[in-house]
Amino acid sequence: MKARKYEHFARARRPAPKRHHEILSYPADAQFVFDTGKAIEVEGGYCALPNGDLLDAYSNAVVRAVEVVGPAVVRVHPMLEDPRMQGIGSGFAFAPGGLILTNSHVVQGATRFVVITAEGRSLTARCVGDDPDTDLAILKIDQTIDLPVAKLGDSKKLRRGQLVIAIGAPLGFEATVTTGVVSALGRSLRGERGRLIEDLIQTDAALNPGNSGGPLVNSAGEVVGIATAVIAGYQGLCFAVAVNTATYVIAELMAHGFVRRGSIGLIAQQAPIPAGLARATGVTQPYAVFVAHVDTGGPAAKAGVKEGDLLICAGDHVLTGLDDLLRALDHHSIGKAILFTLIREGRLMTVSITPRIRRRG
Repeated sequence: MKARKYEHFARARRPAPKRHHEILSYPADAQFVFDTGKAIEVEGGYCALPNGDLLDAYSNAVVRAVEVVGPAVVRVHPMLEDPRMQGIGSGFAFAPGGLILTNSHVVQGATRFVVITAEGRSLTARCVGDDPDTDLAILKIDQTIDLPVAKLGDSKKLRRGQLVIAIGAPLGFEATVTTGVVSALGRSLRGERGRLIEDLIQTDAALNPGNSGGPLVNSAGEVVGIATAVIAGYQGLCFAVAVNTATYVIAELMAHGFVRRGSIGLIAQQAPIPAGLARATGVTQPYAVFVAHVDTGGPAAKAGVKEGDLLICAGDHVLTGLDDLLRALDHHSIGKAILFTLIREGRLMTVSITPRIRRRG
């Protein structure tokens, strides 16, 4: 036993065997980056941000769009005889030569206007065309000036939830920017004089008195609508005329000073075609024109069109929105029978409608 105890003592006095520690190695081209809170990882490495600023994608989109369109936006003051009746609106240059697009209700009651540019320059203008049915009007600046021109986009490409930016002069505060999304498309709304304004974009981008006539812009810096109305007392119910409608109206106003158009006597709005209904009828287009109301004794009523019908085609014109219907009912259509294709109760039908001239005023 004593021998075994001495053996344990001797073993305890021996030095512990040396352990070999693994040395960590890194590739020769390895780079070490210390996070200071001012750098972000990008493809191919890291980049530092100036002053530690970090603009998200949303902010970048808004800033870029405003920088593109903002210089073309103007403030419009009607020159009224009664100083107590002072109105204000917005507008924007849509073509060279000092041509300004604004709202019809902005120009009502005046023949001369003061236009304030984004740079603060005061100019005078006159109205060269007015269309109350779409609440659009064109002003021509008297002075020779080279204003930046806003690019007109395609409102047919808009989708619900898409980012939009409103630029204008609400309550006289020029160069004001608000943002929101497209809430709905193809809306109809009666204006101040009782006229039905069709093919409106609904948005929650804040609009206030003075925004009227200003551009509604997408993230690419293209005008997709013209601000026209708000519903007082409610939040997020603002409306703009679709730019595709405006494009047609601009051409008519520039040529004639007013819009010549046919009418078939109905109230309608854009509506998607349900997938099942499209398969059942063989229709391939995604949208149609939904008939919300038919005027008693009007051309559509006489042809047998009913509320709830989906208008698919008007002659050779495919109807995917109200702007298509407006084009089909141009001045050439007045007094001429047009074959309309529609869907009713899951079946395709055709009816012949003869448009009448749309009354002005």
